[in-house]
Amino acid sequence: MDHSTAKPGLFRNVLVRLCLFCVVIVGCRFAYVVTLKGETCDLSDFCFFSLPENLNVISAGVGQLTKSVSAVMVNEDAGKSAPAKPRIPDLWASKDFQKSARFYSSVFQDLVAEGTLSPNSKTLCVETPMGADVFSLKEIGVEDSVGIYRKGSKPLVITGKAVKQPFKDDTFDFIFSGGGMIDKSPKPADFAAEICRTLKPEGFLVVHTGSKDTYSFNSFLHLFNCCTLIKSRNIDGFDSSMSAILEIVMKKDRYVEEQVSDLMHKCNIPDYKMKLIKKAEPLIKEEPKKPWITLKKNAQNIKYLSSMADISFKQRYVYVDVGSRSYGSSIVSWFKKQYPKQNKTFEIYAVEADKTFHGQYKEKKGVTLLPYAAWVRNETLSFEINQDPGHKDVAKGRGMGRIQPVESSGQSASEVDVIQGFDFAEWLKSAVTEKDYVVMKMDVEGTEFDLIPRLIETGAICLIDEVFLECHYNRWQKCCPGERSSKYQNTYGQCLDLFTSLRESGVLVHQWW
Repeated sequence: MDHSTAKPGLFRNVLVRLCLFCVVIVGCRFAYVVTLKGETCDLSDFCFFSLPENLNVISAGVGQLTKSVSAVMVNEDAGKSAPAKPRIPDLWASKDFQKSARFYSSVFQDLVAEGTLSPNSKTLCVETPMGADVFSLKEIGVEDSVGIYRKGSKPLVITGKAVKQPFKDDTFDFIFSGGGMIDKSPKPADFAAEICRTLKPEGFLVVHTGSKDTYSFNSFLHLFNCCTLIKSRNIDGFDSSMSAILEIVMKKDRYVEEQVSDLMHKCNIPDYKMKLIKKAEPLIKEEPKKPWITLKKNAQNIKYLSSMADISFKQRYVYVDVGSRSYGSSIVSWFKKQYPKQNKTFEIYAVEADKTFHGQYKEKKGVTLLPYAAWVRNETLSFEINQDPGHKDVAKGRGMGRIQPVESSGQSASEVDVIQGFDFAEWLKSAVTEKDYVVMKMDVEGTEFDLIPRLIETGAICLIDEVFLECHYNRWQKCCPGERSSKYQNTYGQCLDLFTSLRESGVLVHQWW
């Protein structure tokens, strides 16, 4: 055995193992700093790649922020003879951070000039991942500033959620939300409520949003009903992710009263809603000779509200299917697959009196079944259902149910169930608010001529943003050319009046089939 070659090999093995041990130690330290502490390296951490001490992050220098960092070090190193010279975190030297900081510095200096912001303001920046806005506030002399984000980055940003801020009521003089973060929030109502809670009376709120249409703007104002609009302006963004920004400045009211809408009066129709309705597909004025074809083709021309406006700033998103029949009928085949939801999660209510379909809804998540008949008051009703006796599938062979007196049913192909009817308008007023985005599909076999006037009379119609209505009339029969259906007594002209009254009430209604 050659011992001369064994010694160098042994030395090399020891050296390799020592290097691997050092790598493990460094990795564990990095995991502790970044993962467990929930922040990047600060001045007392075992950090690497520290920046030159004379580096200027912004052309004006680090200014007030350097003082604050020094203060942090003095507190941490209490008892030492002199604080060490602060090192600038790597993040602050990045091009993206510097670009953001310059942009926000310009924004905040304008707000200072206007009197919205002052050096003495206690300031919060909501949902700020890097803290560039906090940096800029400190740079221009607003020293009492802090940011919150789900993962903190001291000394600028602490750990906290926009929808559950770690602060007491009426804490801040000025709150800022930039980067369109409220646009991305899955809970914009909670986002707004927390800002209203922590902002002092007569304090200022400034929000940067990418939404620019009037529908979303007014929805935004409804969310922040604790505040009064001061001004809004369009400004250029600083990167491609948000090239155009709408800046909204609001002031919190000294006394915030809960607003209770009086829905018994006629709907207040704002201009922006009427403009959207004018953009919708026109109603079919002349009665179609083959309605089963014409109305189905017309569905391809529908201009959905959510395709014309941003629906981000709503408290909840609700779909009500009145006369839903089976789960796969219109909820799955149309609403879930075709309606443009803008990545919003909708609560679904299925109103269906026919007990044959009730079992399909038992284990459907996100769907609430109302096993009653939508009606104008709470009372017991007779529910007549036409059945195709030759159809093998009982559910598919069932006709649409109609509310009928018991004595009217004399046909052998029909069955009558005794069901409970409920005041649909009053239920709707208890289930949703004006802050919600509500879509309704109604297919109730002629009962729409009772329900729609009731919705208008009670003001409940004001709560609905978009309606898909199938109107039933004595249409031409597919089986028998030249003959009208005797099932319904209303005319196409009466249907057209119903659609027109809804649009005049500020409701975007579509002719459904």
